[in-house]
Amino acid sequence: MDSTKNKELLTLIEQATAGDKHALETVILSVQDLVFNLSLRMLGTFPDAEDASQDILLKVITHLSSFKQDSSFSTWVFSIAINHLKNYKKHMFAKFPLSFEFYGNDILNGKIDDVPDLTQDVEKSILAEELKMSCTNVMLQCLDVESRCIFILGTMFKVDSRIAGDLLGITAEAYRQRLSRIRKKMADFLHDYCGEYGKGKCHCSDRVNYAIQNHRISPNHLDFTAAQICPQTMLEVKEAMESIDDLSQEFSFCKTYQSPEALKKFIQKFLDGTALSVVQNA
Repeated sequence: MDSTKNKELLTLIEQATAGDKHALETVILSVQDLVFNLSLRMLGTFPDAEDASQDILLKVITHLSSFKQDSSFSTWVFSIAINHLKNYKKHMFAKFPLSFEFYGNDILNGKIDDVPDLTQDVEKSILAEELKMSCTNVMLQCLDVESRCIFILGTMFKVDSRIAGDLLGITAEAYRQRLSRIRKKMADFLHDYCGEYGKGKCHCSDRVNYAIQNHRISPNHLDFTAAQICPQTMLEVKEAMESIDDLSQEFSFCKTYQSPEALKKFIQKFLDGTALSVVQNA
């Protein structure tokens, strides 16, 4: 983030903590997509990500006066979000944890040919794209929480290893080593099982009806294909300068999405209520 924009943001933060509602809204909008995308990758589904994002953004609002400018604002928000998400137990996969063994077995042995047409006249190509985006996102749930966080920070957000290490309470070197191992594990699974991103037998178009039957996608709720792709990265943190490995192109599914309208409306409603007094009295 260039110095001019950083100064503008710091000025807005000062105005927000002094009671300027418009400044507060601008500050929150600047990190809303960041928080939502981190939540989406950590938790697996749009509804869970939206709920967690609400909690995180409220924490950002109510703790804004404690931001001491000893890091970038984005890094500070990351810290709040990561601490919240690492301990978040209300999402679906906290109740029904996944593993690579389960996922692989389902790909090899799922009875995909025994399922009737459940597409409800929605184009199969659209449903296949929804399944592809959903599947690769849900696949992250096969990683333990900290490994998932490391993968997301390093692969999707390209956070510098020193910053990521500080966020996770490990050294930069330990972060780089773990990121490399986790990325290889993910790449190997995709290569072995996925026909879209690797050389496996699994092709989304063949598994659409099976996925609908197992409630993995719904023709009535196409979250991924309906979402707007962010035109550019929403990050202000420094991009990684070091070369971790040569696997970057293996994870092209790591797209970033604009926050759902419902999340934006929730924050606006909150800001129209008691937000300013909460911030001023925090």
